[in-house]
Amino acid sequence: MKLLIIGIILIGIVFYTIKTQNNPVTANTAPALLTQNNPLAVATFAGGCFWCVEADFEKLAGVHHVISGFSGGQIKNPSYEQVSRGTTEHLETVQVFYDPTQITYEQLLATFWRQINPTDNGGQFVDRGKQYQSAIFYHSPKQKEMAGQSRKNLNDSNRFQQPIVTSIRAFNGFFPAEPYHQDYYLKNPLRYSFYRNNSGRDAYLEKTWGKDLKVKLTSPKISPRFFKPTEKKIKNTLTPLQYRVTQEDDTEEPFRNLYWDNKKQGIYVDIVSGEPLFSSRDKYRSGTGWPSFTRPLAPEHIIKKDDNFLFINRTELRSFYADSHLGHLFTDGPQPTGLRYCINSAALRFIPQQAMKQEGYGSLIHFTQPSQVNNT
Repeated sequence: MKLLIIGIILIGIVFYTIKTQNNPVTANTAPALLTQNNPLAVATFAGGCFWCVEADFEKLAGVHHVISGFSGGQIKNPSYEQVSRGTTEHLETVQVFYDPTQITYEQLLATFWRQINPTDNGGQFVDRGKQYQSAIFYHSPKQKEMAGQSRKNLNDSNRFQQPIVTSIRAFNGFFPAEPYHQDYYLKNPLRYSFYRNNSGRDAYLEKTWGKDLKVKLTSPKISPRFFKPTEKKIKNTLTPLQYRVTQEDDTEEPFRNLYWDNKKQGIYVDIVSGEPLFSSRDKYRSGTGWPSFTRPLAPEHIIKKDDNFLFINRTELRSFYADSHLGHLFTDGPQPTGLRYCINSAALRFIPQQAMKQEGYGSLIHFTQPSQVNNT
């Protein structure tokens, strides 16, 4: 069914092209892309179309990377075509690599329930068949216990008239899907948006959960140091351009901004809250005229949101504490991530390496050392 829907919209978007990355992604290499000496935990969920489940989890603060793939079957390295025929016993699955100091497994479970119809044993929404059934694959006895309790709580809530049928299963392996499936919502925004809007997923979730649809995630390591000041203080502190960019979602001119060509070592913090966002280590010259980074210094401080302004589907980047508009995320960056965090200079304040300790960022100095990305 998914392939049929995608085929229908090809006629309408022939004029639209988008560059995709064809670099292989594996469960063994992906966590290292965004890890900064913090051990990541892994959670595995099946919720129907893995494009949708991956997209929703990747927008959570504290989630470093999500991989689309297959779990639950008996054969190794199945192809998408094999799984989509429903003969391999695999489910479309995602593996979520997250920082447990920033987001908990319980919070991931709460988010998962708000992505699926847990009473449907025949698939999920427009996608039918065993390969689209929902499941939680636990990696430890503790995860099994928490998943079971979470499912029981949901059953006892009387939110659903039918019983919860989402299975809780021991993890028995994960096989990444083909590269074109990874970050599909970023690489093919029009196709993804059309599929998602016509799948029935969002309409069902909004009707079922209402005002409770969005989980309010509170980081286990909330720092009182970073916060959004009052509106009056923001207006008195920021320049007109900084205010328009951060508070009114404006975009500054390329090549005529403060940091697009900055080559000094240091970190970039939110101009409003001071929360650390990016490091000179990950900055590179993209040729776009805006500061560009391959990854954030602190992923938990970056919020990803869908941006459909003027019918162009993009991923907006905002800061966690200040809710400042920062810029957008694209998939045409260099390795090792293949991502380009395109940021407005007006949303940033640069702190040189030699001043970091004095300003209270001394623990982050080792993150400013040059990487393999060419910063010249």
